[in-house]
Parts: sequence; C-alpha cells; structure tokens
Amino acid sequence: MSRFKSKVAIVTGAGCIASGWGNGRAMAVRLAEEGAKVFAVDRDADSLAETLDRAGEYRTSIETYVCDVTQSESVLQMVQACLAKFGTIDILFNNVGGSAAGGPVEMSEEVWDTQMNVNLKSVFLTCKHVLPVMIANKKGAIVNVASTSGTRWTGSAQVAYAATKAGVIQLSKVVAVQHAPLGIRVNTVVPGQLHTPMVEARLAKQRTGGDVQALLDSRIKRIPLGFMGDGRDTASAALFLASDEAQFITGTEIVVDGGMTARCD
Repeated sequence: MSRFKSKVAIVTGAGCIASGWGNGRAMAVRLAEEGAKVFAVDRDADSLAETLDRAGEYRTSIETYVCDVTQSESVLQMVQACLAKFGTIDILFNNVGGSAAGGPVEMSEEVWDTQMNVNLKSVFLTCKHVLPVMIANKKGAIVNVASTSGTRWTGSAQVAYAATKAGVIQLSKVVAVQHAPLGIRVNTVVPGQLHTPMVEARLAKQRTGGDVQALLDSRIKRIPLGFMGDGRDTASAALFLASDEAQFITGTEIVVDGGMTARCD
C-alpha cells in the first residue's frame, strides 16, 4: 500500500455533489492511503471537508484547495499553490464534470457552453498549467475521466456530455503522443453507469422523475455483471494507470462498466 510514496498528486473534483463515494473523492483518499501527498481541488469547500473525513487517519496527507477549474487564472493559481505546498507535481487526475439532458433541439446554447467548459475546457486548462511542471521534471502521469457516453449511446440523449467525454478521450491521446518522449504518460478511465452520489442528486431527477430506484433498476439491467460499481472502482483503475506499474501504458483507456459496452444490444 505504498505505490505512491513520495509522489504528489493533484485531484480535481475531489469533493462530491452529495455524500458518498464519487470518483474524485475516492481517488484522493486512495492516493493518500497509498502514500501520496494529495492536493484535493474542488469548487465546494464543504464537499472537500467530507473527503477529509472519509480519509480518516490519512487526512494529514491531503491539502484541500477551492478552485474553479474552468477559469485559467484560477487553475494557474491552484498549480502554484500546490508547488508552494509540496514542491512538485507527479500525478494529475482530472475528474470534474457533469451531464445535462437533451439533444440539439432541446438543449439551450447556454447549457451547451457550460458543458463544454466544465467537462472539456477544465481538462485542457489543468493540462495546460500542470504539463510545464512535468516537462521540466521529465516525468509525470495524467489520468482523465471520460464516460461510456463518449463512446456510444447509453440510454438517454445528453449530446453535450457525450461530445465532451469523447473529446476528453481524444485530448488524452493527442497529449499522450506529444509528450511521450518527455516521459509523461496520459491515459483515460471510462466509467459506465456507476452508483455514485450523482444518481440521487441529479440523474434520477433528469431521467425518472426523481424515482431513484427506477433509475437504479434500469441501469443494472444493462450491466452483465449484475451490479453497479461506485467511485472506488473508477479510482482503482486510475491508480493503476497513475502508478509505475503502468510505465509502458499511455494514450489508451480502461473501461470500468461491468461489461455494459461489450454487449451488442
């Protein structure tokens, strides 16, 4: 449990929309458990407080920071604050994102633009400001979170979310190939339909009129393994990609979906 001893990691979206194990919260806690110093970033200070609580004895390895990762100057200040605290950056885990219902007809331009900023521009900006540190160090690992919605239809029209998550996958590939000669690896985790706090806080309202159990039942029917994972499953895949065990892996994806996208129906 010390794969990340002496490593420094930035985790964006390290809070959560509600109580429970979101992807970013799980990643921040798991990294701390395995020896990393974690710079846990979110725009909601209260949600970061719960992340610290869930870290238990490892909370001393986590420094929290409130930041809007859709704003370039805010991201730059966040990176500088991490460097001031820990001296370097070895790992970047990009997890900020959210979905909005609708296709091009139903969705307003404002919602489309917000989705682009939150889901895709945030990844661009953190890479923009973290990569110079990794380039100088000639090493680093970036793990971005996409979604199976970025690879295929997953049951509902959410055109901006799907487009941005496809964009995250391709952004990761381009950055990976560009920076591979410098010792920097970039990969993507592609979660499927997990049971994260987002289900109760947002998705059930969008898709089943607030009926959480109906949404859970419909999602489980699509999963060959017959159950839903949560943010800790995303974190487990991301930890591998961020670790030295994955030293020969870059520009690719790990799908975490219980076999859902392997089905042909």
